[in-house]
Amino acid sequence: MAEHLVVMGVSGSGKTTVARILAHRLGWVMAEGDEFHPDSNIEKMSAGVPLTDDDRRPWLREIADWIGATDAQGSPSVVACSALRREYRDILREAPGHIRFVHLAGTAELLESRIQARADHFMPATLLDSQLESLEPLEDDEEGVVVSVTGRPEDVAATAFTRLGLSTP
Repeated sequence: MAEHLVVMGVSGSGKTTVARILAHRLGWVMAEGDEFHPDSNIEKMSAGVPLTDDDRRPWLREIADWIGATDAQGSPSVVACSALRREYRDILREAPGHIRFVHLAGTAELLESRIQARADHFMPATLLDSQLESLEPLEDDEEGVVVSVTGRPEDVAATAFTRLGLSTP
């Protein structure tokens, strides 16, 4: 049973960047959750329309299947995925392996400024409020850590690494 980290949070929290740093440091395979979205989801988000639970469930199952496939190969992994609600994280936890979460948290103002600074992403800043409204923090029975995104991505990743008790291979 391999270990799998899901780097979660709203848009602009730095999920992809932090996930890449963690995966590189650990020597684990990494996936960007956005790449599992069907075109219909990307079109909705690009148009400023929030996704519904029905839009998200198949996407989350695809990610869980990917985690399961990497686990079957004995490979640990890191996935960047919003995983905003407990229900969504429960779907991801259905995958085999030991799954833990790294919740990247920041103020609405910081997150909005980061989204507005991006030029190459389909997610508009107008959807940030709906994501923040949907966000359900990790509960006490969910394995994971909450890490502030204030500071350099390398420092955020280092904090997650330490709080999770990880070590390099």
